[in-house]
Amino acid sequence: MKRFATYGLSLVALLFVASVAFAQEGGAAAATTPLISFSAAAGVALTVIGAGYGISKLASSALESMARQPEVAGNIQTAMIIAAALIEGFTFYALFILSGFKQLV
Repeated sequence: MKRFATYGLSLVALLFVASVAFAQEGGAAAATTPLISFSAAAGVALTVIGAGYGISKLASSALESMARQPEVAGNIQTAMIIAAALIEGFTFYALFILSGFKQLV
């Protein structure tokens, strides 16, 4: 897991440096538009990945708790559904933000 995090951070750093290193002359608007488009897409991608991981971790913990204490399974299931709905709400909000950035570009 540590190796994956190191590679991921290296890739993100390389992408941010590459946008500056390969910038062409032609005005400030031409250089910032691709970066804004990339940042919105990258942000939404990270949000969706995080939401998927969060919901899977939530479901895993809830199922483990239900297996240990079957008598409170209803309460755990209700809390799990509410938390999953909140996570999905943030994900849909991120997708909405991406559609707003796509219209600007």
